[in-house]
Amino acid sequence: HLGKVEILVPVQNTDRIFFIDLANRKLKTIPWQVFELEDLEELHLERNEICSISRAISNLKNIRVLYLNQNRISELCEELGELKSLRSLDLSGNLLPYSSLTVISKIRSLTHLRFYDLNLDAFPLEICKHLHHLKLLGLSNNNLKCLPKEIVNFTKLQELYLKENRFEHFPLELCQLHNLEIIDLEKNNLSFIPDEISSLQNLSQFYLACNKLTMVPDSLSKCYKLSVLDLSTNKLHKLPRSLKQLTEMKEFSISGNALAGFPRPLRHWKSLTVIYLKNCGLKALHPSFGKLTSIIILDLSQNLLEEFPAQICAMENLEILSLDDNQISQIPPAVNKLYQLKSLGLTGNRFVSFPEEIFHIASLETLYLGQDIGTKLTELPENISQLQNLKELYIENNFLEHLPSSIRLLNNLEILDVHNNFLIELPDSICQLQGLRKLLVHNNQLFQVPEELDSLEKLQVLSLEGNPMMTPPVEVFSQGLPAVWEYLQHRRRKRATTIKQLSRKLKTTCKRQLSPQKEWGRGKPLSRDPPYFLGL
Repeated sequence: HLGKVEILVPVQNTDRIFFIDLANRKLKTIPWQVFELEDLEELHLERNEICSISRAISNLKNIRVLYLNQNRISELCEELGELKSLRSLDLSGNLLPYSSLTVISKIRSLTHLRFYDLNLDAFPLEICKHLHHLKLLGLSNNNLKCLPKEIVNFTKLQELYLKENRFEHFPLELCQLHNLEIIDLEKNNLSFIPDEISSLQNLSQFYLACNKLTMVPDSLSKCYKLSVLDLSTNKLHKLPRSLKQLTEMKEFSISGNALAGFPRPLRHWKSLTVIYLKNCGLKALHPSFGKLTSIIILDLSQNLLEEFPAQICAMENLEILSLDDNQISQIPPAVNKLYQLKSLGLTGNRFVSFPEEIFHIASLETLYLGQDIGTKLTELPENISQLQNLKELYIENNFLEHLPSSIRLLNNLEILDVHNNFLIELPDSICQLQGLRKLLVHNNQLFQVPEELDSLEKLQVLSLEGNPMMTPPVEVFSQGLPAVWEYLQHRRRKRATTIKQLSRKLKTTCKRQLSPQKEWGRGKPLSRDPPYFLGL
């Protein structure tokens, strides 16, 4: 590749251009200069307003990658089928009728084909008969209920995306495509997975979220290479013990299922790095859960946990932990062992006061303590300043009336969200947070903002709605941040001018009052005695 090139003037045939990005340019047609570039290999025309493809497209003999997605193309010309070198084609999000897609069957070299969001009710049979080199097929966001049996001809297929269609039954034909590595059937209407799934020995990623599954077959345990499995938002109550054989499992989600107990196979997946157990009705974790020391992301939000699980404190590689919307009231001191923890979610729990054990997690960068459904906090402690790496602090929906002045010491803070509290003022020290990008203080009791708030040069978002603001008034802050800055600067200039004027008047008044009727030291007394004059 020679980098991005903009076609603004005619290009001579002698130019050797291999890559052009004309995405998102509001183009109505493909620029004619493009068709003169015989060496062109990759062309990006996505997110434009192109209605048709010129027959001159056949001139691009060496084109390998062609992205035409998110346009207004309503017909495909026959010349498109003459692109014998084309490997990757994206026609997603256009207005193409089913009949126009058959021309694609002539491009025998295709390995990547994307037909997302084409309102397809069926997949073209001709494509199944002739495209034997496909490795990736994208059919998400259509109206498919089944696949043609001839899809078994895609013997090299590795990735298949069928998300957001209308499948009620798992396509059995897929079980004959032994090279499949990724299957995405998220957001369909599947009620079961067939036992034949065991034939997919190369399957590594299986996405089945948002279906109607009531059970997972034992045969899935034969897919030994499976490393990513998403079963979230189904109707599962348990997992078969046989799944413990999936020793390569790295990412697992079973969120949104009413589990009868803790999923047993998890205890055996020593390579797990990501676990989503959100909204599963869990009251506790299994004692052996702490042995999963490879976990980086753990989501246990929206469960029934009354205590902070002690097993978590042994997960030394944990970076993101979500315990939002549980019933936790205390944090154990051992939380300081989470040396790698960067994000901690504790929103919607039952803390009577701010859990200061958090201050021992020196690595923390993001903290969520909003209490939309939990016990309200009334104070943010001064020693919040101990979290020197903190970048984002969310403590909305509480009963805070003040912020500690020590907040100025959070040198890395970028986002501060304290909306829906009872703040009556912001400390002047907040103006020292030079890295602050977002300050969300809407729905409080603020009358004014600090005079030097405009010194926050990186601030991009300031929300003041829902406050009884006087400085600046609503007609100013409703116009956006530049208007607020201008108001504060004008206010300072006006004050400075007023002070200068008062100073001049005071000096003039003092001179008049203190001026002697006759000069001192010439033998005649002043109207005031010397001690009073010198004292002033």
